[in-house]
Amino acid sequence: MIATRTLRRARVLIVGCGDVGLRCAALLRSQAGAARVFAVTSQPAHAAVLREAGTVPVVADLDVRASLARLAGLAPVVLHLAPPAKAGDDDLRTRRLIAALGARSRAAARPPGLAGPPGPPSPLRPGLAKRPSIVPERTARSRRLRPGRSRLVYASTTGVYGDCAGARIDETRPVRPANARSKRRVAAERLLRRATVRGALTATIARIPGIYAGDRLPLARLGKGTPALAARDDVYTNHIHADDLAAIMLRLATHGRPARVVHASDDSELKMGDWFDRVADTFGLPRVPRLSRAEAERALDPLLLSFMRESRRLANDRLKRELRVRLRYPHVDDFLRTVPPRR
Repeated sequence: MIATRTLRRARVLIVGCGDVGLRCAALLRSQAGAARVFAVTSQPAHAAVLREAGTVPVVADLDVRASLARLAGLAPVVLHLAPPAKAGDDDLRTRRLIAALGARSRAAARPPGLAGPPGPPSPLRPGLAKRPSIVPERTARSRRLRPGRSRLVYASTTGVYGDCAGARIDETRPVRPANARSKRRVAAERLLRRATVRGALTATIARIPGIYAGDRLPLARLGKGTPALAARDDVYTNHIHADDLAAIMLRLATHGRPARVVHASDDSELKMGDWFDRVADTFGLPRVPRLSRAEAERALDPLLLSFMRESRRLANDRLKRELRVRLRYPHVDDFLRTVPPRR
């Protein structure tokens, strides 16, 4: 009986199981009928950490195609949290992952001429019928999805929009990546949407802003006194708490629409310097100095400056309306109020 129950448990594969992946795994373990979680790592030495977190480690490397064969058929739900490689405009890692997962759907495909079933229940919620007649957003007519396909949630970035000059934008905003990092994310999104259209898998895309948590705050930067931009030159930034992001990823796995893009962002609309000031005040640290943009261009590291050249405010209506997500921390202030007073 124990073995039978184990085999029937929902299975989830986490590719790129870092901080957010481990939070997803913890949430899955806390649910009734907890899923069996497989976590991919390219470092055998990291397997012990993943095992201690209650996952089943799988040693595979997205840069080595042959190592990915073991992922085919491992789990019907995939959380793709791995970043692209650090070079090029394409995302070869996502391309290889799609090919590996597609091997499962090809093996399970019906012979030509036979109509497939109307669609399986959501892999994380047995017994619930699939939502009917869902059409991928801004794509060609989708073929019938193959039996055995994976349901994949991809962690993208809001950097795909480039600079929006502080405008408030929704998911219909055309992408205009301004750097190589964001171009690789756009490439990954397009690969996944095309794979969804041809029926290789069912992908949903979460565009994610700056992630924060108790151990993911800019305290080191504040301690160094690294300057921020003066108010007149400052840029809007967007945020999401890591716990809320983990919950959003799992919600997308059960309720995300095929090829749909969703902003995984809270309600905050803060400029970068104001965010630093809030954190500094909360922890009793000095506020950082402010520089004009011209001064910053001369004084700051180019990588740091790249984050100061893009300004946008994210609308999260889809997150609330379609997924009915209720954030634990709707605003960064809601989290900062939980920090114990400094003595």
